[in-house]
Amino acid sequence: MSPATEPLLGPKRQRELLNHIRTYGTGSVNEMARLLGVSTSTVRRDLNELQDRGLIERVHGGAAPLTEDVEPIRPLREIAFADEKRRIGAAAAAHIRDHSTILILGGTTTEAMLPSLGTVQGLTVLTNSLPVVNRISQYSEVSIIVLGGLLRRQEMSLLGHLTIAGLDEFGIDQVFSGAFGIDPDIGVTGTNLSETQTDRSLASSARELIMLADHSKLAQRGPARLVPTSAISTLITDDAADPELLERFRGAGVNVETC
Repeated sequence: MSPATEPLLGPKRQRELLNHIRTYGTGSVNEMARLLGVSTSTVRRDLNELQDRGLIERVHGGAAPLTEDVEPIRPLREIAFADEKRRIGAAAAAHIRDHSTILILGGTTTEAMLPSLGTVQGLTVLTNSLPVVNRISQYSEVSIIVLGGLLRRQEMSLLGHLTIAGLDEFGIDQVFSGAFGIDPDIGVTGTNLSETQTDRSLASSARELIMLADHSKLAQRGPARLVPTSAISTLITDDAADPELLERFRGAGVNVETC
């Protein structure tokens, strides 16, 4: 985190604080106040709120990370790059064909495509995400199939061998997925090692894998390798993405769309 040139609004400021603490393993109130260009009392209030949410632990003079999970939790991801995600979601929904069967993986980026599903004729949606089910249940024309499994409460998603076994019952035309990171050299990566096998199986369940990722996800790498770049049919990202990176994806055979 470099010194801010202008004060950040509350949600973004707290996101910067959390990223700093998770990156460096600690953070002092005075240092973070200087970097953010705000008062120490503002930083203390933010840290107290992050602690109340179960994201950090307050220590003398600052804060420390509460978990080793490198991926920000859902509430922070929901507010990050919200406008970009809406554009990406709309662009992704345009790829859905009438009378098709698709698989939508959970995540704040894939959920941005859900408002557009009501206009698709004869659509069947498979998912292992309870938030996805909840949001598309309003569309009576959409058939919904929930893949069972063990509930991961943090994400409200289902995983495990029961989830994977359910895939064999369906002919899936397209998979829509987000990710912690997408790199042109190594492909799609995640952070939760316990979900690796489920995520690999879901992402590989159709010939057409469409990845939805804002520009911050490109060249970001998590510890778990999920699918190679060659498995990605289309990458949809926003127009702030690095053009050089996008050319590397195209060179690897990926259809790239920006919006």
